[in-house]
Amino acid sequence: MSFIVRNAEPNDVNGLTELMYEYIVGFYKNPRPAAEKLHNLIFNLFEKQAGIQFVVEQDGELIGFATLYFAFSTMRADKITIMNDLFVMEPYRGTEVESQLFLECRRYSQEHGYAYMSWITGPSNQRAQRFFEEKGAVQADWINYSIN
Repeated sequence: MSFIVRNAEPNDVNGLTELMYEYIVGFYKNPRPAAEKLHNLIFNLFEKQAGIQFVVEQDGELIGFATLYFAFSTMRADKITIMNDLFVMEPYRGTEVESQLFLECRRYSQEHGYAYMSWITGPSNQRAQRFFEEKGAVQADWINYSIN
C-alpha cells in the first residue's frame, strides 16, 4: 500500500472538506457545518499559527487527515499540541495509514519543541482507545468538561 503523509496544502481544500464532513457528520453524527465556516478553519490552519493539518494521500486522493492545535500547559509552563482530529476512511482504520498519520503528529510535536501532545476520544470509541494504547499512550487523570 503506497501512501504519503504530508502537510495539508491549499490545493487540498476540496478533498479535505469532503473528509472533514465524513468525520463530522458521518462518523460523529454531528450537524453539518457551513462550508464557509469549514473553509475558514482549513485556511486558518494553512497559516500554521493556531495549528496545523496533515493529510494522507493515496493515488492522488485524500484518505485521512489529522489536526494539531497549538496551546500551552500551565502545569508544564510550556507549549503543547492538542491532536483534535485523527481520521482515516474506514478501509484504512487499524492499518499502517492510521499509524503513520498518528506518528507524523507525534513527530511534529517532538521536533518543534512541544512538551507533549494530548487528545481525547469518545468513551464509546474503544477501537481508537486500543489504537492509542498500542502506540504507548496512557489515559490521563483529568476529567474533560465543555460548555456552550
